Amino acid sequence: MAETLPKAQVTLGFHSPASSVTVADDTERADAIQSEKIEENATKIPELDASFHPYNFSKQKKWTITVIACFFTLLVSAATTSFTSGYPSMMRDLNLTYTQAVVGLSTYVLAFAITPLFTSAFSEEFGRQPLYVVSVVVFLLMHVMIALAPNIAVIAVARIIQGAVGSTGSTMVAGTIADIWEPKQRGLPMALYSILAFGGNGVGTIAAGWIEANPKLEWKWIQWISMMVAGCYSVVFAFTMRETRAPVLQAKMIKRKAREARAKGDLQLPTAAVPKSSFKELLWISCTRPLILLTTEPIVTAMSVWLAFAWGVFYCMIGSLHGFSSGQIGTVNVSMIVAVLIGYLTTLLQEKIYSKKFHKRSVEARLYMCCAAGIGFPVSVFMFAWFCRPGIHWMLLCFAITIYYWSIFTIYLAVFTYLADCYTTYASSALAGQSMLRNVLGGVFPFFTVKMYDKLGYTWSNTIFACLALLLAPIPFIIFFMGPRIRKHSARCIHD
Repeated sequence: MAETLPKAQVTLGFHSPASSVTVADDTERADAIQSEKIEENATKIPELDASFHPYNFSKQKKWTITVIACFFTLLVSAATTSFTSGYPSMMRDLNLTYTQAVVGLSTYVLAFAITPLFTSAFSEEFGRQPLYVVSVVVFLLMHVMIALAPNIAVIAVARIIQGAVGSTGSTMVAGTIADIWEPKQRGLPMALYSILAFGGNGVGTIAAGWIEANPKLEWKWIQWISMMVAGCYSVVFAFTMRETRAPVLQAKMIKRKAREARAKGDLQLPTAAVPKSSFKELLWISCTRPLILLTTEPIVTAMSVWLAFAWGVFYCMIGSLHGFSSGQIGTVNVSMIVAVLIGYLTTLLQEKIYSKKFHKRSVEARLYMCCAAGIGFPVSVFMFAWFCRPGIHWMLLCFAITIYYWSIFTIYLAVFTYLADCYTTYASSALAGQSMLRNVLGGVFPFFTVKMYDKLGYTWSNTIFACLALLLAPIPFIIFFMGPRIRKHSARCIHD
């Protein structure tokens, strides 16, 4: 156990995909399969020149690629919540009910949940760059489509497409970071990714809230301004983003050398013949294995249900802020950004605890702060339920939101790193299953809670959420104490 501790620390200190996870571990296995199936009569494949390997990019180039990739995650995350800020004027202009307006949020989140299961394999086969380009361009164009939409049906279609390409682009960021940074160097880049992914929700509501509050701007200009920001980003992206996947760079190098050899009349052409079935196998794995782990592994199921419920409550809480103007609601959500920064500091503390307790608790040492957040989650929802009323000072509401979002941030990172530690080879599939369930519930929750809020009111509806959160609170404690016993009965988990 002592020999495995440093590796776990440096590779799994900070992870977040705001929404979904690529199948990096599974695709590495597919890469190995492909290399074993190279045609027997092919000449030896030349190795990628060291100077061109992504690990050997200059530090400036690495950070440029990292920041540009992570910023797209910020845009995608902000687009989730900025749309909700435009509800009032959009409902008025398009003659919508609140339930109809929520369709734009739910379709975005549902598309975000499902699409990576099908598209994650494409980045491994064709490279990151082509998918980034498509994602950025289509994501930008969907802002235009929404702004010009004459009805909610057009908006729903645009949001589905935007969520799909947004998830495809943002889920590749973790893979991009893994491409260019060695394991011991990934801590800070992944921390930046986590902060922007979660902080984007706060940025979206803050900016869009004040745009909505201006009667000359409102919901259409939320989209136009978002499009302008995305347009500026796309220009920078075009000049700075580069392909980072080593096998794809190697394939390009082989093609170049083959052209050079052909020009010289050399009949021994370097080749990298890959069987056609390999991509199908990879696609099948990325689509089915997350569902298998989600439904057959108790640890994955329990953690995923708990985090998915917390995520669903988040989207309901966004819509239950009332008694403020649109701009004030945006300002209240500054609490999200504060919570993310506190969450980052909490993660640093958790890493120190993990280092000290690993030899005693094994991988369950990842869950100390998660247990604390498990208590903070129901407490903060109770506070939100009873502070979100007339006569209660708004600072108390901000305090409740800060604790809540800190809890979600801490729970998410703990679940991510714990599942990655537990399932090693199958980690990406376990995390993809967790991410899918989390975003599906995030998309579904706002629908049924509309009637719930109408019948019970905000206070009692959120109190019900708090009670359910309290019932789920023992989950991290049960896994903390019984995790080794549960893992012992799993064929896919590591065993102590």
